[in-house]
Amino acid sequence: MTHVEATFVRDESHWLLKLSPDEWIRAGLSDLDRAKAAYDANNPRAGLAGAKRAAGMALNGALIVEPDERWGRSYVDHIMALAREPAAPERVREACRELTGASAPSAAKLVTLRTSSQEQRILEAARDVIAHAYAVVKRHEGQP
Repeated sequence: MTHVEATFVRDESHWLLKLSPDEWIRAGLSDLDRAKAAYDANNPRAGLAGAKRAAGMALNGALIVEPDERWGRSYVDHIMALAREPAAPERVREACRELTGASAPSAAKLVTLRTSSQEQRILEAARDVIAHAYAVVKRHEGQP
């Protein structure tokens, strides 16, 4: 892994550099709020998608300061790559596996049983990934 220069240069035409690392973290936190609201509104499909997106958006911030082509471009790619990253803390890998292993209810099923504990695990997993991304970003602040 190579590290990016400490000075962030915005590039509106680049998918990753259109936001700063801190802005990506804030975007992830906003998506997490929307995911929780979706679960609260009894919309588990939107809740799960929002939690995955929240984690992935925050990871964009980490990807700026620690570039790694193995992470791919999409937020799902980021989460899947981090789930397999041996250098990542085990709790973060577990959180990524929780997010990637969760599936939204199918329209083909007549009844889908959900529990608030399942939803809380998904939201907590997203929080863990966002916290990891935040720590990575902050670790690189002020470095030449």
